[in-house]
Amino acid sequence: MEMPKVDLTTFFLSVSAAAMQSLDSNPPDLLMAKHNIDLLNLLDEKTKGNRTVEEDQLLAHLLFQLRMSFVQADPSQKK
Repeated sequence: MEMPKVDLTTFFLSVSAAAMQSLDSNPPDLLMAKHNIDLLNLLDEKTKGNRTVEEDQLLAHLLFQLRMSFVQADPSQKK
């Protein structure tokens, strides 16, 4: 079995998958999910201007989806 190529896209997807796994656990591990979302946000800030258009779009999409999923999983956000 061959490992995927190491690049920003696979790294973004890996961190995103870890965040989603934390959100999908029962009960959701909100601290770990937030940590991984914050990590993606840090990567967004620190790699800005050094990414391809495709990487920009992927990261923006992942962050949006994860933030929406986090809000839905966080009981303090529900009224």
